[in-house]
Amino acid sequence: MVCGILWAGLCFADSPIKIQDARGNWIELAVPASRVVALAPHIVENFYSAGAGGTLVGAVSYSDYPEQAKALPEIGNYKSVSYESLLALAPDLVVAWGSGNGDEMIHKLESLGFTVFVTESRSLEDIARNVRMFGVLTGTAEAADRTASAWLDRLAALKKNHQHLAPVSVFYQVWNDPLQTLNGEHLISDVIETCGGHNAFADAVVLAPKISIESVLERNPDAIIASGMGETRPEWLNDWKVYPGLNAVKNGNLYHVPPDIIQRHTFRIIQGMELICRQLQTVRNP
Repeated sequence: MVCGILWAGLCFADSPIKIQDARGNWIELAVPASRVVALAPHIVENFYSAGAGGTLVGAVSYSDYPEQAKALPEIGNYKSVSYESLLALAPDLVVAWGSGNGDEMIHKLESLGFTVFVTESRSLEDIARNVRMFGVLTGTAEAADRTASAWLDRLAALKKNHQHLAPVSVFYQVWNDPLQTLNGEHLISDVIETCGGHNAFADAVVLAPKISIESVLERNPDAIIASGMGETRPEWLNDWKVYPGLNAVKNGNLYHVPPDIIQRHTFRIIQGMELICRQLQTVRNP
């Protein structure tokens, strides 16, 4: 195959389609994919953003946005899928989440003969890049590029408005038992930094480390931002109030962001970012 244009891992030509996934593997399709199974809720959402929702024939549990995604056949969850159900759907492409689905599942899928495209988002710009790639894979590149460009413009404006702010130390709490956070390689760390914050556990070795209460007390963050399981502020966020010497507690900076608008790697993350930016501005100007 000869590429007319090669840019950012995308090879544009009349046919076939050739595109590089998050592993660095080149995935080649003779024609645009028309039967796609997505192995994470955020991948499903990003296919709709790419104008390619109509190509989806299967998904995993909690794929509930946009509304029409709820009607997709469910083949399991992001950690465990029914390979029999997947075979019955006969997809011409399976789109996986590298750090979520894991190497074992991805290798199993490939051993069964599926064409697997692996995605990952470690920066905000990666979200737009993935949407554009989904457009290339399914023949909706023009629509995908329009939505991605509009979103990147909105992101650039938000970044510009939050430059040169006084830094705020943030502990981002994924869960309480076990106590878990995210390191500097995670996309949410990029969100925090965009808002002029600093991830208190940016130096953690693993992506989503389990930590101790003592380590949080030692780093003494200015704010604690928790996600939890839904729209409602988790009750366990108030457990920090037993440590009145903690800066975040002393100054009343215990915040909640609904996980769907911050922990899903989709265009909706900008809503979570706008909320975090307002929260950190309150920390600076109580």
